[in-house]
Amino acid sequence: MKTLYFKKASMLAVAGLLATSAFAQNTTTVDGTTILGPSTEYRTWSIGINAGVLNQSNIFGFNRDGFDKLKHNVGYSAYIKKQISPSFGLKAQYLGGKVAGVNENATGTMVSEFETKLPWSVALSGEFTAANTNWRFFNSIIKPYMAVGLGAMNFETTTTTADGTAATAESQTKLYVPVDAGFKFAVAKGINIDLGYQLNWANQDFDGKAGGQYKNDLFSYAHAGLEIALGDGSKPYLGNSNPVATIKANYDELKAERDALMAANEQLKSEISTINNDLKDDDGDGVANKFDKCPNTPAGTKVDGSGCPLPEMKNETKVVEKIVVTEEDKKVVDEAIKNLEFDLGKATIRPTSYASLNRVAALLIEKNFSLKLAGHTDNTGSMQTNLRLSKERAESVKAYLVSKGANASRIEATGYGPNQPIATNATAEGRQQNRRVEFTLY
Repeated sequence: MKTLYFKKASMLAVAGLLATSAFAQNTTTVDGTTILGPSTEYRTWSIGINAGVLNQSNIFGFNRDGFDKLKHNVGYSAYIKKQISPSFGLKAQYLGGKVAGVNENATGTMVSEFETKLPWSVALSGEFTAANTNWRFFNSIIKPYMAVGLGAMNFETTTTTADGTAATAESQTKLYVPVDAGFKFAVAKGINIDLGYQLNWANQDFDGKAGGQYKNDLFSYAHAGLEIALGDGSKPYLGNSNPVATIKANYDELKAERDALMAANEQLKSEISTINNDLKDDDGDGVANKFDKCPNTPAGTKVDGSGCPLPEMKNETKVVEKIVVTEEDKKVVDEAIKNLEFDLGKATIRPTSYASLNRVAALLIEKNFSLKLAGHTDNTGSMQTNLRLSKERAESVKAYLVSKGANASRIEATGYGPNQPIATNATAEGRQQNRRVEFTLY
């Protein structure tokens, strides 16, 4: 009855743990890590505590040495583990409790029952986690593992013969080999539920019954417990991290960045194409297509700022062979520069600038000067927008001057965007100075 009850209780415990793990979210095992990153990005130390059942029998049915009647005793263990990689770690384990067995077929002086106390045992084992090497699992919650090691065990055995004689042997410390297998369930960041089954090959004096030369006693330890990662809680635990999860997380981020860059490049290509089309001068009259209201004018035709032919003038502008720019001329230009204003973000000249521009136009007509207009902006906004705006503003000034009678062929309009600042762009005052159109007479 006890055996049946124990089996039912074990099955219910396992089912409960499986249900718990099924609802657990294991989505934080790669936060803050990089592909092939160093182990410092993870927590690599952990501790484990568990308890379970110790007995002389085992599920495989070998090395029972006649002690076939089960006697279950409580066992307990603890370990500390250093995770070397996601799939391999080294752990130092302590195991204690007692193991007992009954041979119901013993007679006379044969050992019919033994009880071995385990004050302590320590072993160093290598633990291999299978799920963290399988790249088909993005980030496993259920992780099968296996461990094998070598340790020292202190034990004291009391035997009872079939005729009732009891004897206790002296305490001994001998080597033993633990082999452990089971499943770990990642229920939280850095916390695993551990269900395992451990076989321990001990010295043949363990059950107090003499064996053959190469025979070792064997006992089992079925256990359940917790494994808890140590260290900075913001870091993931290396033992819960599958390398493919890190690659997949970083791949998604890099792909999103690439897609954004490609979209920006396509938009940039479209803007550049639009700017190029706007600044073309198909009829060669000195007025860009965007401002040319009379396209396809014949070559050599004098046009106004809108690209339309100028009416013939009876009095030809006198050609000055020697061009001299006086201080008075420079003052006219400086005043025009100082008073020049545009609508915000546009190439539209404000009416307050007309008077000073009219004086520049009269100067160009009177003295037949050539004029270079250089448009500049601050660094606010994209390079393409600033280049377009500076060019359009210079062209707008040219169009106005030509509309007042200036010779379009003697006016050059160029846009430099933010590439030639005269002041810092770090202050509003500096940016205001950088937003300008320079006039150069020659």
